[in-house]
Amino acid sequence: MAPTVPLAVLALVALVAPGLGVAPGCDYPAHRWCSSRDVAVACQMESRCPKLPHPAAAPVELSLYYESLCPACRAFLVRNLFSTWLLLPDEMLNITLVPYGNAQERNVSGKLDFMCQHGPEECLGNMMEACLMHEAKNFSTYFPVIFCLESGSSVTKNLEACLQIYAPELDSGRIAACVQGDTGVALMHRNAQLTEALDPPHQYVPWITVNGKHTDELQAQAEASLLGLVCHLYQGEKPEACGGSKAPKIPSGCRR
Repeated sequence: MAPTVPLAVLALVALVAPGLGVAPGCDYPAHRWCSSRDVAVACQMESRCPKLPHPAAAPVELSLYYESLCPACRAFLVRNLFSTWLLLPDEMLNITLVPYGNAQERNVSGKLDFMCQHGPEECLGNMMEACLMHEAKNFSTYFPVIFCLESGSSVTKNLEACLQIYAPELDSGRIAACVQGDTGVALMHRNAQLTEALDPPHQYVPWITVNGKHTDELQAQAEASLLGLVCHLYQGEKPEACGGSKAPKIPSGCRR
């Protein structure tokens, strides 16, 4: 006796390709049409396979151009950006930090030198954070350390303490060597290039781009409620954290 074919499969075959055992252009048997998204697409069955996993949504891309001692930059990073990052899953938000801001790059006797809006200490803070990112590589490793630096009493004097709390595996000596050597200068030169390449050019910091774009509206929305903005823009399944609570008001930016 021939094996019994489930009525559901027969109905499926009839709907897709009456009189044929398979859908046009499909090399898979009917019982596999909903086994994966690739098979469903090949067999033109996506609309009839409700349990197929949806493709992962692209993360919201956020870049923060800032300087280490700007009060508005510190407030946005500490109160808004860090808390939003903690609340959302990694696949939902991708953050790029560019510490440079309103600094100026100069060539002095063949060597690069930097002038920063809030003085030499800010240049040191910018370079420390750039070197920290370079040494740590992993965002989830270095961002809590930067949060610790920016939320503390001194950005430039608390590195050892912040590393002990958030990233004891990192070698502060390597970070110091980076700051004092050619690598730190190269990292700041790269940040200068990234900042100067902004379109439109930045007028103040913090300067925020979302999915590669900056507008006054996006900047205002990010400063008012970054969590709400990211939740609104993300195309995938929303986590429970997407409740729309507003972030506290932050100080006005540091203009050039």
